[in-house]
Order: sequence, then C-alpha cells, then structure tokens
Amino acid sequence: MKDRNKQKIEKRQRRHKRIRAKAFGSAEKPRLCVFKSSKHIYAQIIDDEKNRTLFSASDLEINKSKTKSKAGDSGEAMSKENVIAFEVGKLVAKKAVEKKIEKIVFDRGGYTYHGNIKSLADGAREGGLKF
Repeated sequence: MKDRNKQKIEKRQRRHKRIRAKAFGSAEKPRLCVFKSSKHIYAQIIDDEKNRTLFSASDLEINKSKTKSKAGDSGEAMSKENVIAFEVGKLVAKKAVEKKIEKIVFDRGGYTYHGNIKSLADGAREGGLKF
C-alpha cells in the first residue's frame, strides 16, 4: 500500500513539474498556486519574477459552520469539501481584487481539474479573477 501512495505522489509531482515549466507569474499577471492535503486546501498568489508570495488563503481562515451544501452550476449539490474550496477561491479573489489584481495564471499543482480544484477555480472566477 505504501508503494502505491508513493507512486501517486511521484506522478503528481511530475505533472506539477510539467505545469510549472509553462506557468510563470509576473507582477501584472501573478500565478495562483493550489495545494491540497488530506484535510485542507490552500491557495497562494505568487509573483515569480520577484520570487515572492503576495498573499495566501486557506480553508483554515473560513468559518466552516456557515458553509452549507449548495447547488453547483449543473444543478447537483456540491459536497461540503467542494463548498469549502469554492469559498477559498472567493477569498483569494477578494484579496487579489483589493490589491488590484484581475488577471492570473492558474497553477493546479499537478492535481486533476476536477472536484475541489475546479470548485476553487470557479470561486476565484466568481470573485472577479480572470484566467
């Protein structure tokens, strides 16, 4: 079982390396980097020219008792994790708009664009970011 988990992590890291070779954030168009652990989801806005994290957001900053399952774009109910990821996306977008950042480069971190990652991206779009 341990070897299978190790292979899974290595595959994700290889995918992330390929994505990072193409995704580069600048001051005008920074990179939105996503990381998810087994329990939490994190998002950072990064300026790669200066090698600085401008700001970050995570589900640790969100009041999870207020997040209720709600319907997504297709009409089906979103899971609690997807709702939390959606709120993280909205939070990072709010912080970006406050700093006058509207366009970003999306770095999904080697994860498939599905589930929590898609919900976070949808929340960021709803918050006013374009990518």
